[in-house]
This record gives sequence, structure tokens and C-alpha cells, in this order.
Amino acid sequence: MAQNDQLDRETFSCVICLDLMKDPVGLSCGHNYCMSCIKSHWDGEDQRRIYSCPQCRQTFTPRPVLKKNTMLAALVEQLKKAGLQAAAADHFYAGPEDVACDVCTGRKLKAFKSCLQCLISYCENHLQPHYTVGQFKKHKLVEPSKKLQENICSRHDKVMEIFCRTDKKSICYLCTMEDHKGHDTVSAAAERTERQRELEVSRLNIQQRIQHREKDVKLLQQEVEAVSRFADKAVEDSEKIFTQLICLLQKRSTDVKQQIRSQQETEVSGVKELQEKLQQEITELKRKDAELKQLSHTEDHNQFLHNYPSVSQLRAPTDSSSINISPLRYFEDVTAAVSELRDKLQDILRDKWTNISLTETEVDVLLSEPEPEPKTRAEFLKYSREITLNPNTAHTQLLLSDGNKKVEYTSQQSYSSHTDRFTNHWQVLSRQSLTGRCYWEVEWSRRGIYVAVAYKNISRAGSESGFGFNDKSWSLYCSTNSYVFCFNNIRTPVSGPDSSRVGVYLDHRAGILSFYRVSETMTLLHRVQTTFTQPLYAGLNVGGTAELC
Repeated sequence: MAQNDQLDRETFSCVICLDLMKDPVGLSCGHNYCMSCIKSHWDGEDQRRIYSCPQCRQTFTPRPVLKKNTMLAALVEQLKKAGLQAAAADHFYAGPEDVACDVCTGRKLKAFKSCLQCLISYCENHLQPHYTVGQFKKHKLVEPSKKLQENICSRHDKVMEIFCRTDKKSICYLCTMEDHKGHDTVSAAAERTERQRELEVSRLNIQQRIQHREKDVKLLQQEVEAVSRFADKAVEDSEKIFTQLICLLQKRSTDVKQQIRSQQETEVSGVKELQEKLQQEITELKRKDAELKQLSHTEDHNQFLHNYPSVSQLRAPTDSSSINISPLRYFEDVTAAVSELRDKLQDILRDKWTNISLTETEVDVLLSEPEPEPKTRAEFLKYSREITLNPNTAHTQLLLSDGNKKVEYTSQQSYSSHTDRFTNHWQVLSRQSLTGRCYWEVEWSRRGIYVAVAYKNISRAGSESGFGFNDKSWSLYCSTNSYVFCFNNIRTPVSGPDSSRVGVYLDHRAGILSFYRVSETMTLLHRVQTTFTQPLYAGLNVGGTAELC
């Protein structure tokens, strides 16, 4: 049948488009084509005005008038419908991936149900007795399955309707009398019911976990959106700031250029004025030299003596002491000043300034000369910073309170695990990074305290993680009797009056770190002059209680 369909399609196909003919037309030579196909073919032959058949090459002059072959069109339409019906019928036959009806002979139909008692799969027609015959109505029908034979006991060739809980496997009733005699056995249906309840509990647990995870995913998405929003804002603000900085530099460049050109104009004008005077004097001297030369050739002595007094008189020479080009020093100084500004900007914009936040006002400050270090407490407080402690860095025996501004050594705390947490020393770092000029005070009591600053990448474990015992932190140990400054495991005794409050002053750009005994006059305990390559964080190592004031 399929071969006949294929022959029919070939018979009624257009040799131009290779598809079933549409609006078929016949030529006098006996060959047939789609009307649109033969028209297109002949359109290409219009210039020669000789029209041919694509198959037999018979020519026609003039161009034939085409008429639809209604009988051939009807046959083609019937072939199309027959093809659709055959395709529809094919839909019900079983393919390689389908479960076939075990009762059908010849070409098998798709199975509609499988019977667990008969262990046979049926199409809709052969399944009817299971709906009408009383004996078959009790059989268990399931979706078509290729694994029905797996329900047969390989030893006894019986249906496995029993489950052995002892061996956790399906068996037949004969197995219960032999290998599984005395075992804990139940019907497969009962075991299925029990496991079904467990399955429902598992599903409920999974669904709850899905809900929790979806909630977490939603929160993380919100976090992503927040990060993106703040990042976009930071990029926008940074671009504005750098644009302002560029505009400021361009303005300064224009001002310097105008000053240089103005100075150039002034100096050139003065030099040209002097040049003109000297040129006039040269002209006058040449004229006077010519007169003297002419007088020297006068043979009449009396005439010579008569004219000599007036000819020999010369005007006072022009003062040419200013001919030395001293203004060149001015231009060299300007170049040096601009080079110095460039060097300062390079220092500011080096990679180590990862946390610097420029504003138009701060740019002016950075480009200006360094301010003197404060003297009085009121002057220090102008640079005070709001600092809080970071719980993720606190040792598990430190208790934070008062909005994370107070820390106390106490018993073990229930902190969650975190990579930033100190594990060997009773230490904690601030949440805020410190750059620029900063000042803060620490009030402490009971036992000693290390007041420190540190880089964020300071080690969190081991003896080298202590403040002052590495090259990433600077600390002042304070006790009731003495002070000791520590850096890179080098201890330096410091003398000074006792104080329960210590002030810390940081000028990050200038590389200055100072510790003070807090009072109206602010007694300096120790000062460090160095170069900081990263933002700093305030740190405390306590054996009692300390508070950021």
C-alpha cells in the first residue's frame, strides 16, 4: 500500500517543483505541470519568443494559452485526502518506542492498558472483555508497560503478589513456603500503601524545602538587584567625580597656560622695546662713525678743528644691563610646580588607594598643602569617625553590645562560623575602613588592652595573627603601669601618664598614626611615620572591657 501511494505521488507530481500538482495544466505534447510552475518557466523564455516543454523539449509558437485540467485536479485532491487518512490510521499503530497490543495479529495497534493479573497489554478493542466480563472486572489495569514480565517469579513462573520485608524483595506465594519461610511478609498492595505514606511524607518535606529554597533564591535575587543598583549608583557617582576632577585639571591647565602666555607677552614686549632702543643707537652710532670718517679725511686743518667738537659728541649709551634673560627662571619654576602636582596626583591615584572616595571638596583638599596636626581635643574631634565593631571578626569569647560599640571578655558566645573571625586572640576589627584623616577614642577597664589598626588581610589564626605581631597591624598595649608599642613582633616601651581613655589619630595619606592620652591638652604617647598601602580598620584586643567613645 505504501509503495502504491508513493507511485501515485510520483505520477501526479510536477517535475519542476517535485510536489503534487497545484492547478494542473496539460500541454499539447501530453505532459502536465502546475500552472504557476510552467508560467514561471516560460517567463524566462519570453525574450526568444519560443516556448518549450521542460521534459520533451517540444517548442510552441506563440505562447500557448493555459487552462486548468479539472479532471486531473480532482484526482490530485483525492490523492491528498487518501494520504491524510493513511497518516491518521498510522497514528494508532505501535511504533518501535510504543507498547504493542499482545493480542493483535499482523500489524499491532498501540496498547491502551496493561493487566497485572493477565500480564498482557491490550489495545482498546481487545480490552473490552475486562470491562464487560465479571471475572476480568477484578483485574488490575495500569498504564501500558513493557516491564510486565518483571512481575513474574523467575523460579516458580508465578505472579509476585507478596513482599518480603526481611529480604526487601517481591516474591510469589510459593516463595513463602520455601526460601522465605518464616520471614516477615505482607501483600505487595499493603507494602505499597505503607511506602506510599512514607512517599507522601517525603514529598511534603521536599515541597517545604523547595518553598524555603525559593524564598532564599528570592532573597538572593533581591540582594543581586540591590548590589547591582548600588554598583550602578557608585559607577555613576564615580564618573561624575572623575569628570569634575578632569574639569578641574583642565581649568588649572588653561589658567597655567594663560599665565605663561601673559608672562611671555610681558617679557617679550620689554625685550623688544629694549631691542628697538639698541637698534636706534646702532643706527645713530653708524651715522656718527660715517661723519667722523668723513671728518678724518678733511685736509683743511681749520675746517677740521671747527667741526670736530660738534661731530665728536656722543649721546649717553642705553642701559643694557637688563639684557640678561632672567625670566627663564619663571618658566622653569612653573614647569617644576606642575610636575610636583603630577607626582602628588600619581601618589593619590596609585593602586593602594582602593577605598578612597573623592568629592569635589576632597579634591581641593588633596591638591592643597597638608594641614598641621591637631593640638587640642576639640581640634582632634573635628576628625572623629563613627566606628562600630564587626561581629564576624570577634573572637568567640568576646561579647559585643551597645550597638557593637562595646566589647567585653566573657564566656564562650554562640557566634556562627565565619572566615573573618579571629581564633587565637581575643580580638575584633571595626566594620568601617579608615582612610584620610580619622580620630576615635577608646575607654577601657580591667586588665590590659591592645588599641590597634590593621589591614583587612591580617591573618585570623596562629600566634602571628595578634595585633602588632606582624607587618599588617600596629598596636599600643595599655596597662595600669605602662605602655608598649608593637609592630612586626618588635616591642617598644613607651613612657607616659596612666589613662583609661586613649585617643587614636590617623592621617592615612601622610602615613601618620598617633596615640594620645586623652585630656584637654592631649598628651602624645607614641607616633608612627610610615606608608600605608591599604585601607585600615580599628582593632581591639581586650582582656576586660573596652568601648569606642
